[in-house]
Parts: sequence; C-alpha cells; structure tokens
Amino acid sequence: MASTQVLRRRIRSVQGTQKICKAMEMIATAKMRRAQDQAMTGRPYAERISQVVADLAIHSQVDGKAHPLLQKREVSKIAIVHITTDRGLCGGLNANLNRLVANFILEQTVAVTLITVGRKGRTFMLRNGQDIRAEFTGISDRPTLLETLPISRVVIDDYASGDVDKVYLAYPRFVTTMVQRPVMETLLPVEPTVVPPIQRVEYIYEPAPGAVLDQLLPRFVEMQVYHAILELIACEQSARMVAMRSASDNAKELIEDLILTLNKVRQETITKEICDISGGAEALA
Repeated sequence: MASTQVLRRRIRSVQGTQKICKAMEMIATAKMRRAQDQAMTGRPYAERISQVVADLAIHSQVDGKAHPLLQKREVSKIAIVHITTDRGLCGGLNANLNRLVANFILEQTVAVTLITVGRKGRTFMLRNGQDIRAEFTGISDRPTLLETLPISRVVIDDYASGDVDKVYLAYPRFVTTMVQRPVMETLLPVEPTVVPPIQRVEYIYEPAPGAVLDQLLPRFVEMQVYHAILELIACEQSARMVAMRSASDNAKELIEDLILTLNKVRQETITKEICDISGGAEALA
C-alpha cells in the first residue's frame, strides 16, 4: 500500500485536475448557449433557402437549362468536407464523426479526397494515409460567413471544373445538450428538397428565374457549409460541458476514495507504532 506522503501528493494532483475541469465546464457552459442560439437561428433560413432553390430548380427544368451545380454526372471521384473541432476534451464527438467518414470511405469503389476543417479530422485522416485536398484550422468560436467562404470556394471550384463529381458534407448535428448526431449529407450536386404542397409558395423572380438561380446556388452552398460549422460549434461546447462535468464528478469520487485510503494507512501506521511502543515497554519491564 502507498505511503501517506504519496497519497497526499495524489490527492493534491487530482484536486488540481478537478479545478481545471470545473473551470473548463463553466467556460463551455457560457459559450454553449450562444452557440446553440446561432445554430438554431440559422436552421429556418437554411430550410427556407432550400425551398426557394427547389422552386427555382423546377423553373430551370422547364426552361431546359441546367446550372453546373445542379448537373449530375457519373461519379469517378468524391470529395468530403470533413468538419471536426480543433481541440479535444469533448467526449466522443470527433471519434464518432471520424468513424462515420472512415467507414464511408472504405465502402467506396472510387477515389476519395478530403477537405478537412479542424485539426482533429486532419490528424486522423493523415494518420490513415488519406488524400487531403485542402485543410482549414483556427475557425473562431463565433465565425462569420466571410470566414467560411474559402471552404465553400474550394468546393464549388473543384466541382465546377470537374475535378470531383460528387461532394459530401460530414458534420455533427446538434440535437440536444446530451445528444450530438454525426451526419453526412450530399452537398454537390445540389439536390432540391421536395416541398409539400401545403408549404409551396408562388414566387415572382426578377429579372428571371435563371439569373436568380445563377446567383443563389453558390450562396446556397456557402450557407450549407456555414451552417454546418455553426452546428459543430454548438455540438462542441455541449459535448465539452458534459465531458468536463463527468470528469469533475469522477475526480471528486477519486478524491474521496484516496482520502479513505489515506485514513486507513494512517490508522495502520498509528496502530503499528502503538504496538511497537507497547512491545518495547513490555520488554523493558
């Protein structure tokens, strides 16, 4: 059994870890609400712009025109926008997303290239020898659309030039504070959503549906990438808060166990010393 000095040192070490975890939990809690509000606020806009794109796509089919971002072609190369966090300590958030993307790559029979956002995804893919087309790190906790435009530009340019034939977007979707679901969605070609008849709206386009579609489709792709990053930040802060709270509770339990062990060792030491004193006194008598 460890000595009292070693046990005291362990207790101080765990107490220090507990304080750090508690501080990180408080920081994540403060950031979580703002991140969740940003993600939830962006969802109605993303849904509405999807409906407008669906309506414009119908007009483009009637006119016999097909925008390059709507064209479907035979798939010979796939690109995946893999969005993860820069920092760890957020439970299994990154591991689940990396596993989803890795399993998807293993199922493919064509070449796959990656556009990684975040250090955790980049490190995982480099370790496994995957082809990385571009990498982006250092996204702030409160990103703007302008900050994410380079990611969208790489995706749009590669698809428009024919370097890739299909683009997927992999990111964690915020469900609740305790649940973050990794998802993979088709980003390009743009697949217009099916709008229920009750939600259909008669739009009037100026100057023409084709011109509006030419301007709106790139904005739609940019918005999809931006919203995915907002979802990631909300998931990251929620997962980190839960993970740090669990770590703090585990540290508290460990401290209690160490204190109990320390008391037992002290009692054994005192009992042994009393026995030695009694034995010495008896010998002198």
